[in-house]
Amino acid sequence: MEKLKINLVIAGRTYPLSVKNTNEEEGMRKAASAINKLIGMYEQNYAVSDKQDVLAMCALQFASKSEISSLEKGFENTEITNKLEELTNLLSTHLK
Repeated sequence: MEKLKINLVIAGRTYPLSVKNTNEEEGMRKAASAINKLIGMYEQNYAVSDKQDVLAMCALQFASKSEISSLEKGFENTEITNKLEELTNLLSTHLK
């Protein structure tokens, strides 16, 4: 399968990339757009002059959202497992 060649602009720099398909391309473009919007917000609201600092702040925000989401999913899965075990115990008690 031939990869698609795309160019993304992040923080004013162009990055040539290869992607597998149009879904991956769309995902990359949306991610670049989100990063650029966040960069603009940080530059507008904070006295940050170094692009590297702004990019580090963006990376931290995106990574922390991902980690928080993973933690919340783990909590939900544990909760669901506990409820299923309770139901299983109730059913096995009533079926005996």
